[in-house]
This record gives sequence, C-alpha cells and structure tokens, in this order.
Amino acid sequence: MKEKECLECLAPIKGRSDKRFCNDACRSSYNNRRNTDESNIVRKINRQLYKNRKILAGLLRDEKMVQVNEDRLLTLGFDKEYHTHNLLTSKGQTYYFVYEYGFLPLEKQRYLIVKNKNLLNETE
Repeated sequence: MKEKECLECLAPIKGRSDKRFCNDACRSSYNNRRNTDESNIVRKINRQLYKNRKILAGLLRDEKMVQVNEDRLLTLGFDKEYHTHNLLTSKGQTYYFVYEYGFLPLEKQRYLIVKNKNLLNETE
C-alpha cells in the first residue's frame, strides 16, 4: 500500500487514515492558495461595482436625473459591463442598475443617470 502524501508539500503523512496534511502550516497554506484564486475574482467584480456606484452617485448628486457623455463615464473609470440588475420599462427601455443607481443608454453615446428610491424603501 502506498503511503499517503501531504496535499501541499507531498511529504509522507503519519497518523490518522483520513489525514490530508502533514501539519497545520501545510493545511493553512493549501487552503489559502485555493481560496485566493476564487476570492480574487469576487474581489475584482465587487471593486468595479463599488467604483461604478460611486461614479454614478457623484454624477447624480442631488438631482433626480442627469445626462452624461459616455466619454466622461469612461474617463472616470466606469465599466458598463458591471451592473447588479436591470429594469425593463413599459416603454421597452432597459435601465441598468448598480445597486440603487441606474443608467439608461441614449442616442449619441449619452446616458441618463437615475436613482431608484423604491429600492431604498424595500430594504428598510
């Protein structure tokens, strides 16, 4: 029967039959490396969503709605591919939302920025 090897360093394992690591350091190192790859994707997406929300909030300020050029959004670091949900209106328009802030693509590379106050009331 082949001796079991540590999943991290491949050293022989002594002890219980279900043991997978030779020590706590190897177990910790193995799990950290495995979780880091998965977490990096989530962190990257969350970072861009947060940035998009901050940009939309900054552009809207206290207004009910505002129109901006796509160039301005891109200059600020906005990425329209990252949004949390969308809303299809009865007119057939699709608003894309980053949490409570939304944007509607218009003609001539313009966007309408809005805030959905109904979302805030639903969470309270």
